[in-house]
This record gives sequence, structure tokens and C-alpha cells, in this order.
Amino acid sequence: MPDPARLRDSTEIVLPCDALDGLHDELEAEFTITVFDAGEAYCRIIGSPVEIKAVSDYLARHGVSLP
Repeated sequence: MPDPARLRDSTEIVLPCDALDGLHDELEAEFTITVFDAGEAYCRIIGSPVEIKAVSDYLARHGVSLP
């Protein structure tokens, strides 16, 4: 059985919400993902492993560093 932590790492990105300033709407329009607040300071981007990889590459191209 797969390790749940490993699956979660491939299906979500957690980062400060301010890192998505100006990108939130564009992300949801371009990719099949869900973006929601995971607390006051953090947002979660949830999607399939393929979409999360594409979002990760997109964020990197726009200067957003991922943890």
C-alpha cells in the first residue's frame, strides 16, 4: 500500500497565500486544481499529480519558490 505522505506530496502544494498574489485566478483558469485557504497564512493547491507538477513548474517560472 502506498505511503499517504508520499501521495499527499504529489497531489498538493502548501505555501503562503501571499506567494499567490496575482496568480490565484490564473492558476485556477489554466489548471484543473482547487486553491483554498488552509489557515490564515497558508493556501493549499490540490490536484492530480500531473497537474501539481505542471503548477509547480508554472510557479517556478513566475518566481515562486516552493518548500
